[in-house]
Amino acid sequence: MKVLRGVSEVINGYAGGHSKNPTYQESNTGRTGHAEAVEVIYDPTIVSFATLVDVYFGSQNPTQVNGQGPDRGSQYRSIIFYQNEVQKKIITQKKEALSSLLNTTVAAEVYPFQKFWIGENYHQNYERLHPNNSYIKNVSIPRLRKFQNKFPHLLKSTH
Repeated sequence: MKVLRGVSEVINGYAGGHSKNPTYQESNTGRTGHAEAVEVIYDPTIVSFATLVDVYFGSQNPTQVNGQGPDRGSQYRSIIFYQNEVQKKIITQKKEALSSLLNTTVAAEVYPFQKFWIGENYHQNYERLHPNNSYIKNVSIPRLRKFQNKFPHLLKSTH
């Protein structure tokens, strides 16, 4: 499997909402305000925050509002969080540049980070643990392959 060089861990969870300690079932209703999110643990001496933002925008349909691919609803919206003004500036500049390049609005919401709620254990490493799941085979794997083809220079091999 190939992962992003400089990234040591990705944790699935929820962020951007108003309820405390949301579950997948609660978040999936769209009423908690949370979006499915990932916390990325990375080494900034190997991969920059700016590169992570490029990967973020390059790994999705940046113009789709309230969803990604077949996943629809505010819980699947494109949302990116910053922890300081430098990160906010990087995100904003990259979003504006992408919007200009595509000649359309980029749907990603940009907010200050407040709280990340770790998702249930069964959501962690889901692709690796459920390789024959139809969603994994028909949505996740094609999206991963597209990402790998777009960013081969950022990938590392793992065992």
